[in-house]
Amino acid sequence: MTQMALVIDLNVCVGCHACVTSCKEWNTSGEAGSLADQRPYDADPSGTFFNRVQTYEAGEFPLADTIHFPKSCLHCEDPPCVPVCPTGASYKRKEDGLVLVDFDKCIGCKYCAWACPYGARELDEERKEMTKCTLCADRIYNEALPERDRKPACVLACPTSARLFGDIHDPESVVSKAIEERGGYQLMPEWETKPANHYLPRRPVNTCGDGGSCGCKSQETEAPEAHGQLNLAAMAVRV
Repeated sequence: MTQMALVIDLNVCVGCHACVTSCKEWNTSGEAGSLADQRPYDADPSGTFFNRVQTYEAGEFPLADTIHFPKSCLHCEDPPCVPVCPTGASYKRKEDGLVLVDFDKCIGCKYCAWACPYGARELDEERKEMTKCTLCADRIYNEALPERDRKPACVLACPTSARLFGDIHDPESVVSKAIEERGGYQLMPEWETKPANHYLPRRPVNTCGDGGSCGCKSQETEAPEAHGQLNLAAMAVRV
């Protein structure tokens, strides 16, 4: 069965938010609705975003690091948001594995948001409907677009190619190969939701050269856990 997904390379994400703004622009004018912003310039702003980038500082000098962690709906293969929906508005599409929302059925009860362990659902306050990443379902199959543009808006906008898109069940796809070659991992697998989206882990970088005296060299050989997957996954669910 086909399972479309994103693979995000944490080693090259620079936290520029190009994916956030391009997602907002495309989906505001697309089938997902207006993605309204409420009080955008007040002390308590509220807005609807399918994709967000969270930034953290990890470790201590000289092993400190800044980590940019993009997060959106993970299009789980066993999504807990689907069975709790009382109207059937949340569903998983068989042909490509996307988890989507039928806005005509959504009553804004927030059950799906409570069930999602990743905080990937957001209520559009103006429409009173639950919204989420669709992997640009209205774009990736749009034959009016050139084939090279039939990708999620966030993938096309990324200046460092940190975001890959494809079928993770196809062993020959670019995403499957990246997961296999780079040790791609799922976010919080202990929830047993089988997230389709994967992350490629950070690789420690020696910035001082072999003769450096600040300790960077020891980071590569003695402290790999400073950039470990478990630490990243734990930080990614903080609010």
